Amino acid sequence: MSRRHAAEKREVLPDAKFGDRVLTKFMNNLMYHGKKSTAETIVYGALDRVETKVKRAPMELFHEALDNIKPSVEVRSRRVGGATYQVPVEVRPERREALAIRWLIDASRKRNENTMEERLAGELLDAVQSRGAAVKKREDTHKMADANRAFSHYRW
Repeated sequence: MSRRHAAEKREVLPDAKFGDRVLTKFMNNLMYHGKKSTAETIVYGALDRVETKVKRAPMELFHEALDNIKPSVEVRSRRVGGATYQVPVEVRPERREALAIRWLIDASRKRNENTMEERLAGELLDAVQSRGAAVKKREDTHKMADANRAFSHYRW
């Protein structure tokens, strides 16, 4: 990591179907080996499945699911006098979004349905109802931060 200056953030283009930048970031994270069209097929298929099941706007559902997954606090390791403490810190908005996307994809990949499209649709529906592996990951992160609240004075 360069100490001179922070890398400038590249702005992603909005996706073709819904015109949403967050969805593009989601697709880019889902993609393997540069196969963007495959990632698009999976995401759009999953959103269509969710729309038929719930009868709501798919983008509204997607953003609600991400909001239910986004963590507000996390723990970071801080070394003080030879001991390492897990210090709770607030999460920056860009990182909150990135973590939520990553956790949703990981939870989807670990599900037992047949296709990735079904897994993603199932995890999105679970996240909207505040259950599922991705939401559990957020809850665990919050619990860990809460348990280490005593070390919050080491915040930097």
